[in-house]
Amino acid sequence: MNIHSKKVTTASLLVALGIIYGDIGTSPLYVLNAVIGERTIDETLVFGGVSCIFWTLVFQTTIKYVWLTLMADNEGEGGVFSLYALVRRYGKYLVIPTILGATTLLADGIITPPISVASAIEGLDMVIPNIPTVPIVIVILSMLFFFQRFGTQKIGGAFGPVMVIWFSMLFIIGAHQISQYPSVLKALNPYYGYQLLTEYPKGFWLLGAVFLATTGAEALYSDLGHCGRKNIRISWAFVKISLVANYLGQAAWIMKQGEPLLHGRNPFFEMIPHWFLLSGIIIATAATIIASQALISGSYTLINEAMSLNFWPRVTVRHPTDLKGQIYIPSVNIILWFGCILMVLYFKTSENMTAAYGFSITVAMLMTTVLLSYFLIYIKKWNIILVIGILLLFGTIETSFFITNVAKIKQRWMFLFFEAFIFTTMYVWYYARKINNRFIKFIDLGKFAPQIKELSEDDSIPKFSTHLVYLTKANTREEIEEKIINSIFSKKPKRADVYWFLHINRTPHPYTLTYDVSELIDDKVIKVNINIGFRVQARTELYFKKIVQELVANKELNLHIRPDGSTKYNPEPDFKFVVIEKFLSVENEFALGEGLLLNAYFFLKRLGQSDENAFGLDKSDVEVEQIPLVYHRVEKVELSRDKNH
Repeated sequence: MNIHSKKVTTASLLVALGIIYGDIGTSPLYVLNAVIGERTIDETLVFGGVSCIFWTLVFQTTIKYVWLTLMADNEGEGGVFSLYALVRRYGKYLVIPTILGATTLLADGIITPPISVASAIEGLDMVIPNIPTVPIVIVILSMLFFFQRFGTQKIGGAFGPVMVIWFSMLFIIGAHQISQYPSVLKALNPYYGYQLLTEYPKGFWLLGAVFLATTGAEALYSDLGHCGRKNIRISWAFVKISLVANYLGQAAWIMKQGEPLLHGRNPFFEMIPHWFLLSGIIIATAATIIASQALISGSYTLINEAMSLNFWPRVTVRHPTDLKGQIYIPSVNIILWFGCILMVLYFKTSENMTAAYGFSITVAMLMTTVLLSYFLIYIKKWNIILVIGILLLFGTIETSFFITNVAKIKQRWMFLFFEAFIFTTMYVWYYARKINNRFIKFIDLGKFAPQIKELSEDDSIPKFSTHLVYLTKANTREEIEEKIINSIFSKKPKRADVYWFLHINRTPHPYTLTYDVSELIDDKVIKVNINIGFRVQARTELYFKKIVQELVANKELNLHIRPDGSTKYNPEPDFKFVVIEKFLSVENEFALGEGLLLNAYFFLKRLGQSDENAFGLDKSDVEVEQIPLVYHRVEKVELSRDKNH
């Protein structure tokens, strides 16, 4: 994390406003409108709806996320994977809530951009009646996804000022309506919310719409690393006041507008003065684009972390700018764009989208609550009775939201395929890799050091390369995989001047980049460990060559002069990286579950990025070896010799 993000300055607060609050900040466009719908307007409905929204912002957003969850920072970084990295050693089954949380957060990235942009663009209907909004929404979203490949560094500086204008607009318009109907302030009394949930016909089920007011809270935690805890907490005060003022203003307009029904009118746009309406729509559209950008960037970060923690197949990751932490993942970009366009074409209006929105995030919030309880007990050492009380409080609130959002499944059935795909991919990749790792046999490298030295000096064997580099999973100085020793000595022995064994250690810390070196035989057999944080891209060859340069500069390593004199023409050392890949042997006999898991894993592996690309190796310097994985050998082969021949 940028060290300056921990400091509270005007610039850092602007960054927080521009990045953190896009989703939660654009919710006034559709939340109260979804609560009221086409129901008959009365005080219980309107005041009760605003009361529920206000206390949801108090409990879910302020207390749970801004106060409690922001404490769970992993060296300044937040999000479900950062939280999992902190607590995973305290419970082996925590992997399931982590996968569920990540799955539902990614699903949120598909519906939030369409619902936000559509709700803003639909305001144009008040300026140009019957204008077709669907094509406009599709064009805006398509342009947004197209420009991801160039990064957001150039326009990112405008995000903060635009969101300041947006929240100021929310506050001013809301405050103006409150001044004309001050009794609306009674809606802050929690009794009105209680009355709506218990006495109003089917009032409890309105929680599904109320919940939309806090859907951005999970994204707020995920973006902790961009801004720092203090900046988020301070800027939240301004954001919350603006949001509450606008919700109260909408309620005031609804109560004094005189009609028994809304008849499809959106209170947000109706209370904007006509002379300012077009400007307000433009500002709202800009705010929704910024909200969409934050979710798209968050999705890239989530997948990048998933790859680092072995929850996702390796895919291409690009860095469109020099800005630290800014990444672009083409495959994720295509999936999100395709999903968003399908959402717009299927639902057409923001009203239809709100009917399907919310289920995913309730699941994500419940999973965060589970992981957070482990953090409070094992990391913060809080009293277990207090933590159980917190767990019951938020568990009750979120379960209530979940129950009311389950009713939306019939409107969002197509989402289940997307979520099932993400969950299955993460589950298969994580557990199949664990099975795969069970078949890795480590042996003592020291026992083979004399043989390696003898091979290196045996001129009767053709030299494979000057420097031979193996990627190893062994994280101790003494050990190496048996398959690597087999690769060196079996079939055609690989002779080299120097044998390097390179271990990439993914740390639970986000931005670590360190290394250590141990020589088993001077200038002959060398083990290197590179420690890379889970938010750092693995550019292994670049790092390795840098390490070699430092070792030579420090006179810890002598680069070998080739006896054939070729170094006279090319002084650069000759590196050859050997990547050993497994495939499922035909000798396997599987039980149904094991077969499905491992076959799915190797299928995903073929679809994903190759090892040489994933580890940042140049193809010209790589030799790929294929070895069979025999998980469960066929025990009985009914084969008999034909005695007639």
